[in-house]
Amino acid sequence: MRLRKFSSVGLFLSFICSAPAQAPRKTRPLPPSAFKLVSIHVTGTKRYTPDQVKAATCLQLGQTVSEDDFKAVSRRLGETGAFSDVAYAFQYSSEGAKLDLQIADATQFVPARFDNFVWLSDQELLQKLQVRVPLFDGQLPVAGNLADQVSDALQALIIERNLPGKADYLRVAQAQRDGPIIAFAFTISGPAVHIRNVEFAGAAAPELPLLQVAAKALQGREYLRSMIRVYEDKDFLPVYLERGYLKAAFADAQPKIVQESSERTLVDVTLGVTPGLQYKMSELQLSGNKAFDAEKLRSLIHQQPGQPANAAQLGKDLDEIKKLYGTRGYMAASIKPEPEFDDANSSVRYVLDFHEGDVYKMGDLEIQGLDTRTTARMVDAWKLRGGDVYDSSYPAEFVKEWMKELSRMGEWTVAMHTTLEDKDKLVDVTLRFDPKR
Repeated sequence: MRLRKFSSVGLFLSFICSAPAQAPRKTRPLPPSAFKLVSIHVTGTKRYTPDQVKAATCLQLGQTVSEDDFKAVSRRLGETGAFSDVAYAFQYSSEGAKLDLQIADATQFVPARFDNFVWLSDQELLQKLQVRVPLFDGQLPVAGNLADQVSDALQALIIERNLPGKADYLRVAQAQRDGPIIAFAFTISGPAVHIRNVEFAGAAAPELPLLQVAAKALQGREYLRSMIRVYEDKDFLPVYLERGYLKAAFADAQPKIVQESSERTLVDVTLGVTPGLQYKMSELQLSGNKAFDAEKLRSLIHQQPGQPANAAQLGKDLDEIKKLYGTRGYMAASIKPEPEFDDANSSVRYVLDFHEGDVYKMGDLEIQGLDTRTTARMVDAWKLRGGDVYDSSYPAEFVKEWMKELSRMGEWTVAMHTTLEDKDKLVDVTLRFDPKR
């Protein structure tokens, strides 16, 4: 972070924060009025208004200031993570001190999510937080301490409402644990918030009963927006995808307190849904398939031209096709459906893009949990030998045959696990048998 300053006689200094400051030139003494802050000028930011940045400096016009105050302001702004560069310039004169802030916005911001704060609407919460954290606009930089400032402000709101909870947050990564940050999730520990009912705003008569049935699983559950989003993807959205509403979307859950006590809080939750257009499938094209001919693959796809595009069923069909590829050793095969929308005709054309990958072969077999004699017999009966093209359907068939014989020894639970060795293109199989208690 770079700091710049001007002296009252026009001397310009530029230095890095970690470098020692240069000694200022000697100038004639300035009157006390020179140290009264009379203006703050902000340039360079496109994300924030000048007033937001001024509020974040914590300086007040009319207060007595010094260069140390300007250094502190520069450091404070830089530590938020909201800016990639912060520089300042100042002038002392008989009129007072003038501060110029030259800043550049950071580029990586992600949404802030409030998982279980039900006592204010989203807009009210944002407004109250902005009073305490002027640089918070609903998103946060992935680096810096601005998220900590929001957490502290949220804690202050909790105290104002005499709630027993404590504010905290987590950085949410995409898929893998060490992946890029996609959001900050704020939660309040302490007060128990539970769901009484779920309502769907914007749902039409044909879909509403199905949504209501699916939503019964949420009644009595702890209110967490992140948990509700899982239900949206798993149970609510398929209601629309099965009927051709391929762009259907749900808004964030909106809670309303219906009962509150020192022990728990009950809320009714409203989920806004925007169905969008209902699409019919106009055409289905396959691309990149070599191991199986198109006719064979099309026989596994239920979707037919002219029917409402059933994206949920298409996903299931593609899973079955991937299983078929597994029977010929294509363990890394992937199929990506590429929809091409024609909104004018409410139709969609699908291109199924096949990436078959390499053929995997049988690696090692390990059988666990059985006596030595039975294990040896099973290993000998296993038909896939090392180096044979792997058949993903074989382990289940093998276990099914042997369960008849093992039933004489009692009841068993079986866990099947396959490990892909990408370097050598091998599949190691582990079968574990445990007696049922």
